[in-house]
Parts: sequence; C-alpha cells; structure tokens
Amino acid sequence: MTRMTRIFKAALYIPAYHTEGKKNPRHPCHPCLKDYLHAEGEPCSSATLVNYHLQNHFIMKQLFFAILFAAFLLPLAAQSPSPGETPACPPKYEVRAAWVTAVYGLDWPRSRATTPEGVRKQKAELIEILDRLKAANFNTVLFQTRTRGDVLYRSKIEPFNSILTGKTAGDPGYDPLAFAVEECHKRGMECHAWMVAIPLGNRRHVTSLGKESVTKKKASICVPYKREYFLNPGHPETKEYLMSLVREVVNNYDVDGMHFDYLRYPENAPRFPDTYDFRKYGKGRDLAQWRRDNITEIVRHLYKGVKALKPWVKVSTCPVGKYRDTSRYPSRGWNAFHTVYQDAQGWLGEGIQDQIYPMLYFRGNHFYPFVLDWQEQSNGRQIIPGLGIYFLDPSEGNWTLDEVERQMNFTRAHKLAGQAHYRVKYLMDNTQGLYDALEENFYTAPALQPAMPWIDNVPPTAPTHLTVTRQPDGYTHLSWMPATDNDKRNVPAYVIYGSDTYPVDTSNPENIIAQRVQGTEYTYAPVRFWTAKRYFAVTAVDRCGNESEACR
Repeated sequence: MTRMTRIFKAALYIPAYHTEGKKNPRHPCHPCLKDYLHAEGEPCSSATLVNYHLQNHFIMKQLFFAILFAAFLLPLAAQSPSPGETPACPPKYEVRAAWVTAVYGLDWPRSRATTPEGVRKQKAELIEILDRLKAANFNTVLFQTRTRGDVLYRSKIEPFNSILTGKTAGDPGYDPLAFAVEECHKRGMECHAWMVAIPLGNRRHVTSLGKESVTKKKASICVPYKREYFLNPGHPETKEYLMSLVREVVNNYDVDGMHFDYLRYPENAPRFPDTYDFRKYGKGRDLAQWRRDNITEIVRHLYKGVKALKPWVKVSTCPVGKYRDTSRYPSRGWNAFHTVYQDAQGWLGEGIQDQIYPMLYFRGNHFYPFVLDWQEQSNGRQIIPGLGIYFLDPSEGNWTLDEVERQMNFTRAHKLAGQAHYRVKYLMDNTQGLYDALEENFYTAPALQPAMPWIDNVPPTAPTHLTVTRQPDGYTHLSWMPATDNDKRNVPAYVIYGSDTYPVDTSNPENIIAQRVQGTEYTYAPVRFWTAKRYFAVTAVDRCGNESEACR
C-alpha cells in the first residue's frame, strides 16, 4: 500500500477538523488513528500523527473542491459555450470556401510544368489541396483564373501566367482551369473561377508580357498610376473587355461561379488619371458618384452577361470588408463606398450579385458590426464573410485561433450563408491548429450549397424506385430511376444519404454520404466495415441548389 493511500484511508479515522482559528477539541493522537497506524506498521510518534493529520487535511480540501467543481462548475461550463464550441450538428446548407491563390505561387503551384514529370507534380499539388479540403468537408474552391493581365486557362485574349512554367506565356501542356473544375466536381465541390479585374501589374510585369499585354492590345482602356497599370473603369470599353474574358470561361468550362476580385479603383486615388473620361462621361455627377457608377455598371454588365449564357453560374465579388460607417460602429475612414468606390450593397439591392464575399480581415468591433450590416442589407442574397486566417501566421499578424473560432460561431449564430478562408496555404499548414479545429469542431459533416431561389425555386422531381443490393465484397450498390427538372440544359445531380435507422433523416447532414453524384447508380464502399450504413435515401439537386423530396 502506498503512503498516499494510507494517508487517504487514515482520513476515515480523523474526526472533524477545527473551524478557522480554533483547534480541534480532540487531540491529534486520536486512539482510532493510532490503532490504524499500528496495524499498518507505521511509527506512532506525536510528530508522525501531526504530519498525517496535516497531509490529510490538505487532501480533504482538494477532494472537497473537486466535488464542488463537478457538482456546480461543470454544469455551468456546459451551459456557457467557449469560443471554439459549436452546435452538435452543423448546418446542412452552408458555403465553405477557400481561396486558392496562384499569383506568385502563393498557394499553388510550387512545381513548374516544363516536362511531363513537372506537369504530373503540378497536378498532384492541386490534388493534394483538393483532397484535404474535401476531407474537412469544404464544398467551394475559389480558384484563381486571372491574376494581372494573364490567366490560368487556354485563352485567345490573354497569355498564360508565368507561374505555371517559369516563362511568360509558356504553355504548361494542360489546361489548369479545366483540370481544377474536373477534380473539384469529382469530389462533390464547386469550382468558381476567381478573376482579378482592374489591376494589370507593375511596369516590370507589363513589360514582361510584351505584345501579349492588354496595355499593347487595348491601350485606350489602360492607364498608368503609381508605377502600376490598371484598366480604366471610366472607359465604356473596359466592361466589354472584361466580359470577353468572362465569356471565354463561362462558355468553355463547367464552372459553378465567376468570382471577381479588385473590381474597384485603387485605394485613396484622388489623382487617378481619369479626368478626360470624367469630363466626357460625367454628365453632371460629382467625381465620387461617377466612379461608383462606373464600377456598378461593370458589375451589372458582367452579371447580366453571365446570366444570359448560363443562369445557374453564380456571380460574386469580394469587396472591401466594411461597406461604410454603420450605426453600430464607424469604419474609421477605410470602407468600400468612399475609399475604393464600391457600392456593393447597392449591387445587392439591385439584384446583380448572387453572393458577396466581403473581405472582413478584421477583429473585434471591426468585424462583428460589419458582418451584421452586410447580412441586414443582403436583399436575400448570400453573404459569405471572408476570414483573414493568414493573420494566424506570426509573420502576418498576431491573431490566435480563438478569434477565428469566435468569428465562425458568430456567422453561424446570425445565419450567414457560410465562410470563406483566405488563403488555402494556412489551412494546408494547419496554422495554429485551424485545419484540425474546422475538421473536428465546425465542419464535422458535409454541407450542401444554399439555393438561389431568385434564379430558380423549383426543385427537381424525386428520384424513384431505389434499389439496394448488398454485394459479397462488402460494398452496397444503389440504383434508382432518374429525376427530371425544369432546367432542360442540366440533368439533376444526386445526394446519397445513409443511416442505421429507417426512414433515413435527410435533414441531418451527418447522414450525407456523397453529393453531386452523376448518373443513377452509386456504389457505397465504407472505409471501415463496422461503420457501414443499413438504410439509404437519394434526393435530386439542380444547379441552383434546389433539392427534391427523398426516395427511400
């Protein structure tokens, strides 16, 4: 028997101790304690007895506080969620997005596609990113498709970005955008083509593009400003040029969205060289309003152009995170409306955005009031706050993980459409344990895309005649009769649900096995046979996110 065990058992022999400042009226050498120590072969001197008594008093105090903690404090802790605590079940419909940045190879690629092996490595790097996003139940990839006057797809208008091969306009031997779309769809994720709109790069970059640069091909719509070049938002042909790029992408690729970045003027640009255009096209407006109208006209033109081609393709922007001062908190002079001439809430009100990803790379009162402002002015469109997770890296900022967790909980509590993470590198690096926190606490189950009822609110018909066949190899083969939809250009995709109870609860995202399934067959192959589901259900989903009733 250990000495600590003896001390604890000796407590049974020690009578109630004294109150504060008063000794126990009974002597420490209590006969019962003496008898116990003799029985255990311990010396029974007065010093030993006092020592046992004091140690026992310390242990009993600890025991008392442990019981108090278990009885009172633990229930209170359970009722008061910590910053990282999330509801037991995440939302079934939620956008979970990550920006994959190609400029300078910040996120991807690391390898150069100059040989067949280089192409393989470059593809493998992207596959690794997509696999890890899928494993953490992300469902949206914002894939950089245009950087600064160069692109990552086969274009007849602008050259390939040099990051692919190390050479200006170098052909990588494959189409990165086509590859990204295909691999995202294999994993049930959406792929949005992310385009940087107005900036064209610094002089060195523009010079490196040579005759392929838009500054050479369309010099009239380009202006130099502070050692950089920009498309001129005030020139009527700028929106046409941007739409020509968008048309290439939307017509030639099965993208799920067009995502526009830097669709604005440079910040604090009172001397931006557009005086001539302002005099010609201002029509009595002040300069600030004219500039805002120019950006809005580009947004309107792009939105209507995309919808004329493929109505289901989502159109979004990532404006400056603070629209303008709110009634709750000021923007402190840095906002979309005044600083860069983005009337993004006006775009929402007009209905020329499907989603907005405000770049809310802030903390505290610079984040929460502005999230609420965007949501309140959303006009029913989807607001997906961009979270500045790069500040978790000590070289970028001094954020801690609990800040991002609070922001995640806040966006869910106020029923925003989802979250976007800038940039994917910090997810892949698991910076401060962020990837683990998302996988284990926030994105614990898959999520479907929120619907776009302003485009189409009619769900497909339900699939029928679900047949479940157990196979000898442990797999389960599912087949069904197809659903139909009012969209004659796209057949519905399917969502597979599984559960150990019947009927399968299709409202619970934890029961989602697979999504964006093409065709009318699916083979269910559980990773561990003891987790295999017994019952199944199938629903149909159209390109606007409308989900049918279930076939069980």
